[in-house]
Amino acid sequence: MENITFNMSELHNHGTAFFDYLSLRKHFFVDTLNWDIPHNDSYEMDQYDNPLAYYSLVLKDGKVVGGSRVMPTTSSWGEYTYMLKDAVNGKLADIPDGVLDKEIKTPKVWECTRLVISDEVTNHADRSECLSLIVDGLVKLTKQGGGSELMSLSPISLMRALRQLGYKANRIGEPYYNPGDGRKYAVLSMPAIPSTKMKSVVRPTAKILPIHQDLELRQTA
Repeated sequence: MENITFNMSELHNHGTAFFDYLSLRKHFFVDTLNWDIPHNDSYEMDQYDNPLAYYSLVLKDGKVVGGSRVMPTTSSWGEYTYMLKDAVNGKLADIPDGVLDKEIKTPKVWECTRLVISDEVTNHADRSECLSLIVDGLVKLTKQGGGSELMSLSPISLMRALRQLGYKANRIGEPYYNPGDGRKYAVLSMPAIPSTKMKSVVRPTAKILPIHQDLELRQTA
């Protein structure tokens, strides 16, 4: 397995990888978890898939088998910012506005969303490698963009999986139960430090543009 990272300006360098990732998201979040989110018959795509987002995907034999999205918490695109801030401000009906005690807005903290691993990655060792590759890609993008911390709204079980891989993940928000998919979620946070237990194979990462106050570069739910 190998990791690739890119933003929307670089989609053409990776064939259909971005759309394969959107298809993987549709299969998991819509078809499996029955989330009521924007999609068609092939793809799941929302308002946070915009030019401020970056992506960390994992390929196995050339096929996308996992991935996630990341953006700094200073992001703003139209009426939206980033997922957790919009939830705190009551813009996202399916996420409680108390999921965080307060808004976080700093170029040092980046949010990860839409973390997914394919059902075709079946054994524990391969799934662990895939997760490590995804997260190491997110870490690299975050550090190159000037960030030092990652956070995400994720199933609580992800915290244990991350710790087993050597990431220093912690819960920073109160957990809540989602009756739609029967899972418990909470906001997790970790330093942007690569895994200490897995060796990643990573292609060159996306070029990070400068962040400024008005137009910011922008993991999980």
